[in-house]
Amino acid sequence: MTYALINDSVDLSLATSNTKQGFPSLQPLPKHVAIIMDGNRRWYRKHRDTYEHKHTSGHYYGAKVLPNILNAVLDLGIEVLTLYTFSTENFSRSKEEVREIFKIFYTQLDKQLPYLIENEICLRCIGNLCKLPKVIQKKINQVVHMTAQFSRLELVLAINYGAKDELTRAFKKLHLDILNKKISSDDLSESLISSYLDTSGLTDPDLLIRTGGEMRVSNFLLWQIAYTELYITEILWPDFTPEDLFEAIKVYQQRSRRGGK
Repeated sequence: MTYALINDSVDLSLATSNTKQGFPSLQPLPKHVAIIMDGNRRWYRKHRDTYEHKHTSGHYYGAKVLPNILNAVLDLGIEVLTLYTFSTENFSRSKEEVREIFKIFYTQLDKQLPYLIENEICLRCIGNLCKLPKVIQKKINQVVHMTAQFSRLELVLAINYGAKDELTRAFKKLHLDILNKKISSDDLSESLISSYLDTSGLTDPDLLIRTGGEMRVSNFLLWQIAYTELYITEILWPDFTPEDLFEAIKVYQQRSRRGGK
């Protein structure tokens, strides 16, 4: 799961048009949608002969999908969109690929800041951010600070994120606070543990979409998706469209959410 933010051109008309034509009334809507954006590399291998002279991997083409998806999410009024951008395991890929991913991420984060501000999108990043390159950390901090006051949409990028790593870091902080008598072990509860996670303050995802057809959650939001509706599509991420998002929401609307009861 490795993707940049969004590309240079943002087509606001497409998402608005598709939303109005396909779904005059989308209720109930998920408040929080999370996406595992899988299939970039498989898509590129399939299309390599066509695109090999333009870019060297599928990450660029995966990034091009995001403008219309973001616009559709804005148009629908979804409150939180969480994207699995770069996992802790992705560092095991080649240095060249990791370097390219971070280059795309930095460039697009810088270029799309005006778009985030114009559309009142608050950026939040989760994951083990202190292990990212310093230049990436600095850019993230800048954009997060400059969009902190917005509330139309909270865009959450999971970068150098792994749920097991998140839980490990949370339990270490929790243990330290118990040792320092900031809290008591008697205070332990699900809500307290949640407050120590990277996602503290966010509602849990209502809908998790995974592109690429793999039937697993890949160490993503393990604590938070206990009662999340899962939607798996064979569509590879670079081919994912607003219509595919709407289809996932239609399936979500047809399910009975009982929260384990």
